[in-house]
Amino acid sequence: MAHRDPSEILIFGGSGSPKLTEKICEHLIVSAGKCEVVKFSEGNLFVRVQENVRGRHVYIIQSTVFPTNDHFMELLFWIDALKRASAESVTVVMPYFSYAKGDKKDEPRVSIRARVCADCIEVAGADRVVTIDLHAAQIQGFFHIPVDDLRAFPVICNAIVAHNPGKLVVVSPDAGFVKDARRYSSYLNASLAIANKERAQHDENAEVLEIIGNVKGATALIVDDFTISGSTLVHAARRLKEEGAERVFAAVTHGVFSEGSMARIDESPIERLFVTDSIETQPGELSPKVEVVSIARLLGEAIRRIDKKESISVLFPE
Repeated sequence: MAHRDPSEILIFGGSGSPKLTEKICEHLIVSAGKCEVVKFSEGNLFVRVQENVRGRHVYIIQSTVFPTNDHFMELLFWIDALKRASAESVTVVMPYFSYAKGDKKDEPRVSIRARVCADCIEVAGADRVVTIDLHAAQIQGFFHIPVDDLRAFPVICNAIVAHNPGKLVVVSPDAGFVKDARRYSSYLNASLAIANKERAQHDENAEVLEIIGNVKGATALIVDDFTISGSTLVHAARRLKEEGAERVFAAVTHGVFSEGSMARIDESPIERLFVTDSIETQPGELSPKVEVVSIARLLGEAIRRIDKKESISVLFPE
C-alpha cells in the first residue's frame, strides 16, 4: 500500500476521466491516487482503493457518460469505498453530469432523474460536488451538500480569440440559453442573436425556424452547454449561412458526440467546433474540425482552493 505526505492533495480518477485526472494532477504537481476498477463478465463493477485515505480529504474525478449508467454506478461505489476506508471527506468532481438533462417533471408519470441521482450521490456519502456548466442551475438545489457549478466559457473564449474570428455575433441555440450566451457575448465584446428552434419529439433533433438578430457578414458563434447528435448545431449553422453569416463557429462545454455526430459536423458549414475535455469516452474519433480545450487548470484550481479552505468565487465569472 502506498504512503504519501499527509499534506498532499489526494486525487483519484475513475474510468470515465483518466486523462483529465492526469492533467489535473500535473497542474497541482501531485500523483494520482492508486486504485483499480474490475468489470466482471455479467457487468458487475468492483472498485478498490489502493492507498491509505484514513482521515484525508479526498477528491474523485468522474464524468458520467459512455457508458452513462456504468460510470454513474462506479462513481457511487468510489464514494462508498472511500468513506468506508475512513476518508474525512469525499469531494466528487463530476465534469459532466449526464442525467442533468432530467431536471424537471414536464409531463405525467416521468422521473426527475437528476434528483434521483443527486439523492444517490448524497446517500453514498459525498460531502461536496464540483461540476462544470450544469444543464440547469436549479439542479444545485437537488443536493443538500455544497455544489460548485463552475463556468467553462472563459477558457473556451480564449481559444476562440486565438483563431482571429473577426467580427463576432454570439448565437444562442434557443431562448432558454440566452443568459448563458450573453456571458459569451459580454466576454468577447460581441453582439447577440437567438436561434428560434422547435423540438417535437424526445429525441436529439430540433428544427431551427428562424434567426432573431443580424449576422450578415459576421462570424457567427453558436454556443451551448452540450451537444449529442450535433443536429441543432448543424441546422443552426445552415440557417446562419442562409442569413448571410460569413463564417460559422460553434462552442459547447460538453462534447457528448454520439455515433454519427462527427459525420454531421464534417458535412456542415461549421468551420470550427470548440469543446472542453469534460468527456473523453466518446464512441468514435473526433473530427479535425473539433478543437478540445482543457478545463484541467480550472478544476485543479477549484480543488486547490477547496483543499486550502479558500474562496472559489473568483472561478465564477459573470
